[in-house]
Amino acid sequence: MDLNFTPEELAFREEVRTFLKSKLPDDIRAKIKGGKRLVKDDYFRWHKALSEQGWLGSNWPTEYGGPGWDPVRKHIFEEECYAYGAPRILPFGVNMVAPVIMKFGNQAQKDYYLPRILDLTDWWCQGYSEPGSGSDLASLRTSAVREGDHYIINGQKTWTTLGQHADMIFCLVRTNPDAAKPQEGISFILVDMNTPGVTVRPIILLEGEHEVNEVWFDNVKVPAENLVGEENKGWTYAKYLLTHERTGIANVGSSKAALLHLKAIARDQVKNGRPLIEDPLFRNRIAKVEIDLMAHEMTNLRVLAEVQSGGAPGLESSILKIRGTEIRQEITDLARRAIGPYAMPFQSEALDEGFNGEPVGPDYAAPIAQQYFNMRKLSIYGGSNEIQKNIIAKAGLGL
Repeated sequence: MDLNFTPEELAFREEVRTFLKSKLPDDIRAKIKGGKRLVKDDYFRWHKALSEQGWLGSNWPTEYGGPGWDPVRKHIFEEECYAYGAPRILPFGVNMVAPVIMKFGNQAQKDYYLPRILDLTDWWCQGYSEPGSGSDLASLRTSAVREGDHYIINGQKTWTTLGQHADMIFCLVRTNPDAAKPQEGISFILVDMNTPGVTVRPIILLEGEHEVNEVWFDNVKVPAENLVGEENKGWTYAKYLLTHERTGIANVGSSKAALLHLKAIARDQVKNGRPLIEDPLFRNRIAKVEIDLMAHEMTNLRVLAEVQSGGAPGLESSILKIRGTEIRQEITDLARRAIGPYAMPFQSEALDEGFNGEPVGPDYAAPIAQQYFNMRKLSIYGGSNEIQKNIIAKAGLGL
């Protein structure tokens, strides 16, 4: 692999930088740089700017309205967005359900849903995990019973990220409870969140954030035309989606931006009269995570190149998920250690207003604990790292 960018790729980098400077609202960038919470309108304004530029579906082919970028351009775009301080593109519509619809959906579903994702008519969330069915997703119990030209859905989903903002949810449901294997009785269905019987209940996380939810289905009537692909084949579609999700969790751009921020903190913090970054032990830990991140980035580019040539990420997506989450967690842990006691207050008052209107420690200190606790979930969601290791051992090593 040639690691040098071509003149055309360097020109594209400058195009992305120019776009970010002119189109990313200053208040949103300030929130990202300051570690502040984003509201739906912040995400909407940023997604709208990307949509108008034709860049929202950055991984979409041109036939569906995407820019048709190659892996290098997608990598450059992600890297520049995180470096400048742009919010992440929420993945549930553009990067998760859209690839499933493109590959397995019928023409009517493609014609209806894909444009609505790009123009922000529909905001999506994911209905996979259930109480007792997370990493063991095949044990899910939410049922969908066919009655004429509708399905009647009953059950519960949990850990539904940003479900409070969503118009639509893509769900795994059990359509054949008598299947010989639990994976064989699952279907993939699209549900309007405004359908009678759908209830969203917030789950408040340790750092005080309302990021995830419970979603309840009580005799929810869904048109049979919302079934994607074939009935009882949903496990195949779910695995396809999860490979895209796990590759996205690699989060190279986000980790590179976080590493730069960590280095800035380490230069600012003082230990024994010297900048913390000059402490040999701390400096060595930063160096190790930077080396790991460089290797991780190369692996990510190789996987993206394989996808671009028509393949789908397989075991590599599990590898990227494991290493990407471990690296990101290590960076947040080092940032917490660098801040020391200033990383203790993670209540919303400290994060948003400080105490008595005064910031706690340096300006960058307040969000550090919130980020540390929030990032603990990275090694669990999208299929826990332990499960990913089992996948690699069984499918890759034959164990």
